[in-house]
Amino acid sequence: MKISSERVRWVAYAITIITGLLLTIMSCKKDNHDHADHNEDVLEKYNEHVPAEAMQELQQAKTATQKYRSLNAAIADGYVDINVTTQNMGFHYMKPAYADTVFDPQKPEILVYNKQHNGDTMLVAVEYAVPIPLMPAKAPAGFAGGADVWTYSTEFNLWLLHAWVWEYNPLGVFIPTNPNVHLH
Repeated sequence: MKISSERVRWVAYAITIITGLLLTIMSCKKDNHDHADHNEDVLEKYNEHVPAEAMQELQQAKTATQKYRSLNAAIADGYVDINVTTQNMGFHYMKPAYADTVFDPQKPEILVYNKQHNGDTMLVAVEYAVPIPLMPAKAPAGFAGGADVWTYSTEFNLWLLHAWVWEYNPLGVFIPTNPNVHLH
């Protein structure tokens, strides 16, 4: 399935607008977060709030994206910069070939990165994106147990789902914004 550059631009535009709206709704509290714990298993912090089966799927997502901790590896594998940079999220890279109606925890359409103070990039989240025209009636099937939070926008025809598998989000693993992520 070939995805046109127009479709990539459309998805990037939709993500920008949706995240902007979400940021105006949610407070942008500043947190003294030490990124030194980025390598620890952040998924353990979500155990209490996420069903066991969903935790297994989140672990699958994390394992599958381990190789993309290097931004260069993600780019080499077909992820492209969609020029969406959002405070409390990061820099978004999309793999257009994955844009369809199939939810696969191991194949996120979007990878979200942040830059550390030293300039190195760090993978912080995975994101799933499904064009609404392909799934118009209801949110796509997602993580088991119903704890995931799909964002629906008829205006932009896009379903979005974040999963903070690499950087702990005190608001929740599936909440779109993360107060621990600050653009540098």
